[in-house]
Amino acid sequence: MKVDSYVFWVIVGSAVVTLIPRVLPFLFMRRVRMPVFVQKWLSYIPVCLFSALIVQGVLEQQGRGMLSVVWSDLMALAVSLAVAFKTRSLLVTVLTGVVGAALFRWLF
Repeated sequence: MKVDSYVFWVIVGSAVVTLIPRVLPFLFMRRVRMPVFVQKWLSYIPVCLFSALIVQGVLEQQGRGMLSVVWSDLMALAVSLAVAFKTRSLLVTVLTGVVGAALFRWLF
């Protein structure tokens, strides 16, 4: 019984430690008015992060500094982008990307 209690409190403590850096900035920043140029600069961050994740997923490192394209992932990305521009629906785009990635990985 003592071990179960210990594991429970470790999980609770881990959740709190993980939650604090995610929630505190929002609580603090909602009361702060940032200058317009800072708001504009911050608006590019989601695009940069999204682009970095996509590039990391489509390219893989081969040897020392050599990059190669993961063609199945690139094809799934192309299909997902086409669906995103056509439908403007996040749900449909994500579902298309997941199904496309699975299908192209299975085929290639």
